[in-house]
Amino acid sequence: VQLQASGGGLVQAGGSLRLSCLASGSIVSADTMGWYRQAAGKERELVAEITSGGATKYADSVKGRFIVSGDNAKNTVYLRMNSLKPEDTAVYFCKVVGRMSYFGIRPFDHWGQGTQVTVSS
Repeated sequence: VQLQASGGGLVQAGGSLRLSCLASGSIVSADTMGWYRQAAGKERELVAEITSGGATKYADSVKGRFIVSGDNAKNTVYLRMNSLKPEDTAVYFCKVVGRMSYFGIRPFDHWGQGTQVTVSS
């Protein structure tokens, strides 16, 4: 299973960005897909996640500004980030938890490569 994240960049405060993460490989199901971020000198933290059933969870700091969505058929998770603030600056990582086909059905828990989001004031 491989995860490919895209969509990061530099944006002014108040602007918007959309991140995408495509999971590929012998995926049987992508049960939970989400986004984490790690700012310089800080620990990685959950930003938002969505289950295959559509249940979502957000960090308090992004509620009302970020929207996580998923396309189960494409094994893709998106993060729409609105009203961005300088404190949102971080490397954003996608994570997918699910089941894969590899000599049988096995669980997997994979991270994508990070994508940098920089918000200027």
